[in-house]
Amino acid sequence: MIFMTKKIQQDEAKRAIETLVRFIENFDGDVLREGLKRTPERVIDSYLEIFSGYSDDAKTILDATFNAEGYDGIVLLQDIEFHSTCEHHLLPFSGKASVAYIPVDKIVGISKLARLVDMHARRLQNQERITKSIANDLESILKPLGSAVIIDASHGCMVCRGVKKQQSIMTTSAMNGVFFDNSEARSELLQLISR
Repeated sequence: MIFMTKKIQQDEAKRAIETLVRFIENFDGDVLREGLKRTPERVIDSYLEIFSGYSDDAKTILDATFNAEGYDGIVLLQDIEFHSTCEHHLLPFSGKASVAYIPVDKIVGISKLARLVDMHARRLQNQERITKSIANDLESILKPLGSAVIIDASHGCMVCRGVKKQQSIMTTSAMNGVFFDNSEARSELLQLISR
């Protein structure tokens, strides 16, 4: 079975490389010149890394929890850099995420919050989905009093094509639990983020 899986993966990679060769031929024509000889293989290798989020699982990432020891304040990790790919134009977008939750019984290591962001970003995405998915994963796995995610990102589809707005930043937010229901909790979170 492992051999068949490897064979299938090799066949899929070969088809993808052949497709990229035809794609390059349509634009450049000379796929054999030095700079383009191995470009299809390099593209496939980079895509395996860029889209590695499909092989990850939020439950596995957030599985190592610790006793909250009565801590009931906001846990906030800010400025989590990420890079993603827009599902509409296959162009990159990147930015920073702020991820927060208020624990009940469990806290999670801070690196897990960054890994959760990366997992969602390393898929064909839109910013709204990444934002909502991270907050929902925190809710369903950690069962906090509330979870919140705020993402600021610059989108290649806005910068290098279409309207060509170089400085535009899109902000999305998802608030669950007390961050949605309680204006004081939401206000405290926003004050922490703006410091």
